[in-house]
Amino acid sequence: MNRPLDVLFVNADSAATAYQELAKDFSAIEPPTWALLLAQSCRAKGFGVALLDCGAERLSEEAATRRIGEAKARLVCFVVYGQNPNSGTTNMIGATALARRAKREFPETVTCFVGSHTSALPLEVLGKPEVDLVLLNEGVYALHNLLQTDLKSDLGKVKGLGHKTDGVPQLNPPERVVPHELMDKDLPGYAWDLLPYREKPLDLYRAHFWHAEFNHNLRTPFAAIYTSLGCKFKCDFCMINIVNRVDNAEGVVSANSPNMRFWSPQFILGEFEKLAGYGVETLRISDEMFFLNKNYYEPLLKGIIERGLKLRMWSYSRIDTVRPDYLELFQKAGVGWLALGVEAASQTIRHEVSKGSFKEVNIRQIAKTIRDSGINIISNYIFGFPDDTHETMQQTLDLALELNTEMVNMYPCQALPGSPLYYTAKANNWALPDSYAGYAFLSYESQPMPTRHCTAAEVVKFRDDAWQKYFKHEPFLGLVEKKFGKPQRANVEAMAKIKLRRKLLGDAPAPAA
Repeated sequence: MNRPLDVLFVNADSAATAYQELAKDFSAIEPPTWALLLAQSCRAKGFGVALLDCGAERLSEEAATRRIGEAKARLVCFVVYGQNPNSGTTNMIGATALARRAKREFPETVTCFVGSHTSALPLEVLGKPEVDLVLLNEGVYALHNLLQTDLKSDLGKVKGLGHKTDGVPQLNPPERVVPHELMDKDLPGYAWDLLPYREKPLDLYRAHFWHAEFNHNLRTPFAAIYTSLGCKFKCDFCMINIVNRVDNAEGVVSANSPNMRFWSPQFILGEFEKLAGYGVETLRISDEMFFLNKNYYEPLLKGIIERGLKLRMWSYSRIDTVRPDYLELFQKAGVGWLALGVEAASQTIRHEVSKGSFKEVNIRQIAKTIRDSGINIISNYIFGFPDDTHETMQQTLDLALELNTEMVNMYPCQALPGSPLYYTAKANNWALPDSYAGYAFLSYESQPMPTRHCTAAEVVKFRDDAWQKYFKHEPFLGLVEKKFGKPQRANVEAMAKIKLRRKLLGDAPAPAA
């Protein structure tokens, strides 16, 4: 190109801090879905775009900074989301560090941040010296309009933009998110071709360990894709919908924007075919609520079957949105895993944090029905909700051990920026983390909320002890061996030997690499 790029999208790397030793071999490396969406949307408008994925290329901060400088882009846009939809704050670790170094070494760089944490706390992010601009909510239209300027003049006229006047952060009136009826047009797919690779497309990305049935050889190539955006529920612990916000007022939370938008099934089937053409078989459906609206998932899954696409997929579902009549269709289309949000054993606690939206269901029967269909389950549990006691957390662990699903995630409850719990914590003067790493579920600095009955340290200890108990539990290991094989059991046992270090528990930090 004879002119500089209009925008370089950057996916910084926070894995080593967020996952500790698990980052080396066990955590997933996902394609940066939102960076790909924004890149394709800008390219469709005629702008020159490029993408730098520091995590996939395992770039040092020094090397990533050099690449930013060499790109000479008009705008360097840090797209900051997380592999877990609720972990956008976690990825601010690497993004702010890299932006700081890039501004120091290349002062002319114009930096912009967009993502879930930025949507939650735009003035906090904009107040950082390494950040010149922020895009509010998902930032699609604001970015298009920003790139039509010289990045200096008339910034106050760009809706959905945060900028600085004489060093003082200020937010312009909000811009809309892409409406449902314009999804195919204004978010026209993914810029897959911009991703780095070693020998073939998407081979630098690796699936979640369990998604590949604990077999490291099945983890690449790997991709993740949304077929819809948002969630209709308003759970206190969740900040997913904060990227839908169209209100700059203080105290706006994810629960204020519980809307969902869908691409057409035919459009998304085109993306599935592209990925299959790249040789991808292992695929994550990242939608927060894929198993919810049959008007969208039914034609999509039938289309996958009709096209003969051979995919190993997983998707999310709440325990109360599983429709048994459709499990056969899911399994036939290649959905081999369902990620179930069980959250807690106590119906009382579950109802409290979900604003009563959870229906009364028989969790044990639902798990059995899913298994009988031939689909594996990864169940998600959270320890440390505001009303949790040692007894209720033990009930949740006991339920996990009883259900003995093929995989579990166990999280300490965090008051994530953008979630209703964040403002509940502030209103009650509960201690909040003083660093981005403090919001990471598995980091050394992780600092979850205390409950009304347990300290934050007690919550962390319970969670870590529960995780070790589950992954060393003979019925679970026997299940892994029976379903996936002895080598896969050995892989799980190797993972379980990695002990997280926790500052709250008095552990020493890991030695510097």
